[in-house]
Amino acid sequence: MNKASARNTLETYPPASIDTPLANTAQCDASSTSSNSQYGKGGHSGRGGRGQVRRGGRGGCFPQPVILSVPALASNTSCNFPAIFNFGDSNTDTGADSAAFSLVTPPYGEYFFHMPAGRPSDGRLTIDFMAERFRLPNLSAYLDSLGTNFSHGANFAVSGATIRPSDRSRIGRGPSPFYLDVQVSHTGGIYTNLLPKEEFFGQALYTFDIGQNDIGLGLFSNQSLAKIKADIPDVISKLSMNIQAVYGLGGRSFWIHNTGPIGCFAYILTNFPVCNASDIDKAGCATPYNEVSQYFNQKLKEAVVKIRKQLPLAAITYVDIYSVKYLLMSQPQDFGFQQPLVACCGFGGKYNFSNTARCGQTVVVDGKRTFIGSCANPSVRVNWDGSHLTEAANKFIVDKIVTGKFSDPPISLQNACNRDASSA
Repeated sequence: MNKASARNTLETYPPASIDTPLANTAQCDASSTSSNSQYGKGGHSGRGGRGQVRRGGRGGCFPQPVILSVPALASNTSCNFPAIFNFGDSNTDTGADSAAFSLVTPPYGEYFFHMPAGRPSDGRLTIDFMAERFRLPNLSAYLDSLGTNFSHGANFAVSGATIRPSDRSRIGRGPSPFYLDVQVSHTGGIYTNLLPKEEFFGQALYTFDIGQNDIGLGLFSNQSLAKIKADIPDVISKLSMNIQAVYGLGGRSFWIHNTGPIGCFAYILTNFPVCNASDIDKAGCATPYNEVSQYFNQKLKEAVVKIRKQLPLAAITYVDIYSVKYLLMSQPQDFGFQQPLVACCGFGGKYNFSNTARCGQTVVVDGKRTFIGSCANPSVRVNWDGSHLTEAANKFIVDKIVTGKFSDPPISLQNACNRDASSA
């Protein structure tokens, strides 16, 4: 698989089963790493940041703001958020892409839901576990109009979503048209009567987990690593503008994930193998691609510092999810996991991943139709399908990040409505 044929693949999950012969994996392409040296990833009263807001006149999901005079708290008060609004990509997509583009098929969802549940995993995602921490129901995908419940928030995340818009088509696993601007500005008037209580908007937690596809899109578009890195400041600027837009609509509590170690995922390692042994770290991850993720995270953290000064009433928590994911991928045995870089559900190659033989598909192998199903025990595996994590890995990540040990400021998820004076 060379770059030209690989470029149609982002981190989205596969469509319904197809019959297709297996293809060879990518060969080491010196041009893919030639630029390695050029780059460094219920209305509770008395709670802070809970100004009253009203619904927008266009039937939109977000309200138009009125006077917002109450800041996020500067104490260590437990927040008990009545609602969560999430923005992101497939890392937190609870059914949007499945409803709008490609229906999720077995074995997705088999571990927890015992059936496909719109999620690109064998079970729950990080956003599911985060909602459970507040005893909230799993967030319904905003694009899914069947049987949805928005009484405690909404999930705008869509698989394949980027921060910046792209002119590439969604066909062939390209980026989603529901990039971050669209997610934040979504109107969707048909849901007006299903949304949370008006006061919930100012009291809610607003979570962001997006950016991995902006890096991946650059790779699959044959851009040099130097070019991808050069675009990151503009990507971060677009993310900052959307955070400010949500603040203008009444949001006061923000929980912002940085991006993970993209060089540890099978879909990257397979499509863009590095040629030099020195570019593979002790965990088996591709250092050049992880360094791009780290640069993204550096610029994101710098932007968060600036945003805090611009939005003095907000509580903004920067969450280093990269470090937690890398910890799991580099030291899996310490936490009861195995083979972190190898897909649990996949077929072929070093990483059990192929662009033409994906999880849930039916392929032809030696003249026989073969269904690509799950590994024997997903509960001890990290990587689900080459692009996404297992439920077990997602739970591990949330158990770590909710403590505040990987946050700046070091505030737990339960206290994310509180400002930290030292971070202002």
